[in-house]
Amino acid sequence: MAIFKDLKRSQKEAIGLLQIGTFLEYFDLMLYVHMAVLLNELFFPKTDQHTAALLSAFAFCSTYVFRPIAALMFGYIGDNIGRKAAIIISTSMMAVSCFFMSIIPTYAEIGIFASIAMITCRILQSFSATGEVIGAEIYLSEILKPPGSYQLVSWVSELCTLGSLFALLAASLILKCNASWRAMFVFGGMIAVSGAIARRKLRETPDFLRAQANKHKIELRTAKVCRKTSLAYFSIYSGFPLCFYLIFIYSSDILKNSLSYTPVQVINHNLLLTILSFLIGISLIFLTKKVPPLKILKIRAILSSAVLFIMPLLPLTNIYALTSVQVLLTIFALGTLPAIPIFFKHFPVCRRFTYSSVLYAFSRAFMYVITSFGLVYLTKILGYYGLWLIMIPVSISFLWGVNHFEKLEKMETADTTTFKLTA
Repeated sequence: MAIFKDLKRSQKEAIGLLQIGTFLEYFDLMLYVHMAVLLNELFFPKTDQHTAALLSAFAFCSTYVFRPIAALMFGYIGDNIGRKAAIIISTSMMAVSCFFMSIIPTYAEIGIFASIAMITCRILQSFSATGEVIGAEIYLSEILKPPGSYQLVSWVSELCTLGSLFALLAASLILKCNASWRAMFVFGGMIAVSGAIARRKLRETPDFLRAQANKHKIELRTAKVCRKTSLAYFSIYSGFPLCFYLIFIYSSDILKNSLSYTPVQVINHNLLLTILSFLIGISLIFLTKKVPPLKILKIRAILSSAVLFIMPLLPLTNIYALTSVQVLLTIFALGTLPAIPIFFKHFPVCRRFTYSSVLYAFSRAFMYVITSFGLVYLTKILGYYGLWLIMIPVSISFLWGVNHFEKLEKMETADTTTFKLTA
């Protein structure tokens, strides 16, 4: 890639360490998510379909509801100790959770304690993921400049998808070969340890070092974060959880319960969708060479809103209708790629890690709780039309958030032009 030509060796090394580490960490995180059709049966009691849906929702949400606490912790570390420290600690936590997952007895062996132990490990993984993704994206955003940063920071998100893809491949292989799923978590723990050790080579970002050196200055100590910008950030980051849940979790339940798909068939079905998601992400990264990132987000959001509006009108228990919706939502998902660096730069450096990670965590926790539990009851009462009560507000707020950041970018461009003319 041409963007690597002007980079220093330390920048290239940081890109490699962060992107590979993110891939491995998301492989660990998503392994349980994509094997939930099997593991939920091993670690939770067998019951009626409605109660099973609630237990499944609780297991899924446990990965996200505690993320705001993790965000506060990693925010403090990232803004006061360093971006590097936050990244290394997050990777180490993932290693610990994977090793524990590999030795937890099943529900048949120790009863409800198996459920509690598994949920505890998932919570620990959620803590790790909070520091990992935001930490890697902020780090690269601070050592790279636009337009190269749009592409290279977006690769962090892409490698999250690739990690999920390999987790699906691993899950499919385990089920087909009747292999030990525990061995896969041991492997995940080992690669997480390797990643934590390798990341010790990272250097702290210049932006953080400057902020630390000038901490005594009044303007840094009193730097304020615009509430409207925070709300816009939250609104934008709330879009992807909705799409992800509808594509991979909600639709998987339909495949399993209404269309009688086996766990292997569900995983293989989701594998193809993840491959499509990865390819779409690569296309968007290269599209930034021709189209501004925020414009890409706006176009996708408009098309995604149309798909979300039509979705409840379709017979989703028909495999062709369901798959069509999944494919379209994958192509036009309400995501942040490739505009991520734009969002970060509108938060003060000395509070950037805290605000961005806390808002990111709250958006995930809020949306996954609303979708996983809300849809159980909304669709039971209103049928598929209950989906609109969540999808329409999220789509509108996403578009408003993108529009807000477009205004900020225009104001910044105008200020820069005025400064140059005055100088």
